[in-house]
Amino acid sequence: MPISRAEEVDLPESAATVMVVRTFMQSPHPVVLVNLEGTPLLSNGAWSERFGSGGVVPESLRALPHAEGEHQILVLPAEGETPIQVSAWAVRMSDRILLVFHGPSDSSWRQEADMLRDRVSELERLAATDHLTGAWNRAHFDRLIEVEIAHSAAWRRPVSLVLLDIDHFKQVNDSFSHGVGDSVLRELVRVVQPRLRATDVLFRWGGDEFVVLVSSSGYRGAERLADDLCRTVAAHPFRTAGALTISVGVAEHLGAKDSESWFVRLDEALYLAKNSGRNRVVVDRRGNPDVWTAENGPAARQLVWQEAYECGDPTIDREHAKLFDMANDLIDAVTGAKVDQAPVKQALDTLLESVQLHFADEEATLAKLRHTDLEPHRQAHAGLLRRAGYLKKQADAGAASLGRVVEFVAQDVVARHMMVVDRAFFPLFERGKSLSATAGLH
Repeated sequence: MPISRAEEVDLPESAATVMVVRTFMQSPHPVVLVNLEGTPLLSNGAWSERFGSGGVVPESLRALPHAEGEHQILVLPAEGETPIQVSAWAVRMSDRILLVFHGPSDSSWRQEADMLRDRVSELERLAATDHLTGAWNRAHFDRLIEVEIAHSAAWRRPVSLVLLDIDHFKQVNDSFSHGVGDSVLRELVRVVQPRLRATDVLFRWGGDEFVVLVSSSGYRGAERLADDLCRTVAAHPFRTAGALTISVGVAEHLGAKDSESWFVRLDEALYLAKNSGRNRVVVDRRGNPDVWTAENGPAARQLVWQEAYECGDPTIDREHAKLFDMANDLIDAVTGAKVDQAPVKQALDTLLESVQLHFADEEATLAKLRHTDLEPHRQAHAGLLRRAGYLKKQADAGAASLGRVVEFVAQDVVARHMMVVDRAFFPLFERGKSLSATAGLH
């Protein structure tokens, strides 16, 4: 029998699911949460009144092509009866689907479906964000880091972590209050964030610790960032607590895939910074570029497309894959034995035009889904295009190498932007991708 209390259902993937479902349990329209087999896991009173103990025909779920939208769903009202076709708005939640049903005479369901879509989008964002500071949270870090390690190994591109901790933070809480401590954490994020590159990502690690994922940089580049952060924080008067400092540990990923030893080295570096006087940076001076150089192996600069990069929207994924191919062609052209400047510049112009068109398509898709962070996403696109244009002008004037421009466009505009900034909207489509993959097994 369908049940109507979220507390009685195993919903391990997120509190967001429970919150969304609870919001719509009072809906006048039938609402049901089903698994991929069509079995109701949670339903409201309107569902029970209309369909009793029935379920949803699995085939009608497998046919759903996208993450959300209006579809014709086959419902089996009771065991042994003939299925009936009913219009419903579908929202994917991992391996579950939330359905809002409506009849031909209903007029309010569209507004309700729009509200549901907005609520799910917002909760997906909140699930990846630290509620106190607005930085990304530890769970989001865990989702990204293994992909970053795989990228580093595939491309022979370094990746580093910067772990920072507020010195004597306990005294802030004890001397003032925990409310002041919370205010300091929020202000710290506002101070640190502008010092990061567009491709660096700030996460709240826990308590008063934060970690910065520093892409395409070894420990030397990460050390420069850490030194800048240390000086910036020390020079900043916190509104509620006055002068504060941070201690910082830096470690670059070392080896092929292991992450546990990386985090141990990072913790040890921070521990040394704390115990050697605080307000300083300690660096673990080991990294993959040193190993690669010792092996006399060339850096693998090609971008490698993987299934994990797919968000689930066919248009966006197709354009992303095409940009990878174009970037690789450009990399080949600029790293050959003899570089012909004219065709390289033409290929670069073509790639930038394709990037600009893709950005426009992506923004239009996200606008239709009412992505809550669309405006910052637009700004990130504009910033990357401005930077690429600036570097290209420098190369045309002889003030920068063409290879530097190509590297920025291929690594930062195409690859890094997609894997860091774009992943913020992946939850809008990942449920659809997961369901499509499951459907393909049948």
